[in-house]
Amino acid sequence: MTDMTTPTIARASRLLPVAVILAGAVAGWIFLGDYLTFDTLRENREALLDFRDAHYVAVVAAYMAIYVLIVAFSLPGATIATLTGGFLFGLFPGVFFILVSATIGATIIFLAARFGFGEALSARMDASSGRVRRISEAIRENELSALFLIRLVPLVPFFVANVLPAFVGVSLHRYLFTTFFGIMPGTAVYTWVGAGLGAVFARGDTPDLSIIFEPMVLGPILGLCALALLPVILKALRGRKGI
Repeated sequence: MTDMTTPTIARASRLLPVAVILAGAVAGWIFLGDYLTFDTLRENREALLDFRDAHYVAVVAAYMAIYVLIVAFSLPGATIATLTGGFLFGLFPGVFFILVSATIGATIIFLAARFGFGEALSARMDASSGRVRRISEAIRENELSALFLIRLVPLVPFFVANVLPAFVGVSLHRYLFTTFFGIMPGTAVYTWVGAGLGAVFARGDTPDLSIIFEPMVLGPILGLCALALLPVILKALRGRKGI
């Protein structure tokens, strides 16, 4: 009896972090979806600024903790939270607070996914054949480039970029490195927009979040994507030439 129940308990314990994150995500979407909005920020902007001026360190700590929870539980409002960081703390140190918080939150969900499913899925990918195995091997052979690309390309959902590396056996230190620096360009853009929210509120307007797709912003990001792809291209050319 003990021999049969021990593996079951072990599997259940491995799935517990994932279950907690899923439960938190569902609760967050149900109870917080109506609060983490641009209108809420607009209506409470004066109170937030006054409280920041009176309790700066406490506000920084509370803001970073909330941002970590938003990312770790994949809650709605990450964009609003980023804008709020720029509004409260400016481009700098606001962007630094956001980068650290987002990286911590992403690492939490990465570790939960790897602990719950990562090893089993990684072993299954290794044992499989065909397209699944080729994709897995391609990511592993060009790990840094692939990780930077999924962070830099604006069309890759943040949740997917957080959990996919866990399923192909990416090391923690590479995940941390590519997450922090990979999300930096997009985070800097939205933090910069948030830093200008005072003028936007004064005009009664709504911030233009499509700015990240403007040529002056998207161009440099695509340039970074090309730079991330360069090692892959060079490796392919060397392989073709037999170097």
